Amino acid sequence: MSTTITGQAFVLGDDVDTDQIIPAQYLSYNPADPEERKYFGMYAMSGIPVEQAGLPGGHTRFVPEGQFESTYKIVIGGRNFGCGSSREHAPLAMAQAGVQAVVSQFYARIFFRNCVNGGYVLPCECDERLIERIATGDQCQIDIEANTLTHLTTGKVYPLNPIGEVKPIIDAGGIFDYASQAGMLKR
Repeated sequence: MSTTITGQAFVLGDDVDTDQIIPAQYLSYNPADPEERKYFGMYAMSGIPVEQAGLPGGHTRFVPEGQFESTYKIVIGGRNFGCGSSREHAPLAMAQAGVQAVVSQFYARIFFRNCVNGGYVLPCECDERLIERIATGDQCQIDIEANTLTHLTTGKVYPLNPIGEVKPIIDAGGIFDYASQAGMLKR
């Protein structure tokens, strides 16, 4: 994984649940089939209420109609991001849409582990309430080694909590790649 992630931010609020990230009606696609897997990206964030999404220019979708990828690389959430069901399809959908990192005050633990174990998106935590400091469309950069998020639009730098003991799993690309590289799993 690169040591920095740079891109437009997509800002949400508190208690974003996995049903909002990928509604149940789109779970019929097979994530193991590359032709079907891309549809998870197409429908990522399609359950977010329009008023909560805060998209500029009157847009109502995180991923434009008929496309499979969003322009947003970083998602900024408030408290309890990824609550709801334990579906691993939520971080998968975000990754398929092009999201590389989520920054939240704290996560539903199972969502956090699904991000890490699947190697889908980098789950960063920040004690500051970034949803009140960053707007959808602002340019941000996450420095993974320095544990910082820089709001490139304003130049303000925010400290992120260290990733901790899951960093080797993230660096490997997920739990199965980590186990394989560590000699615990033969592929």
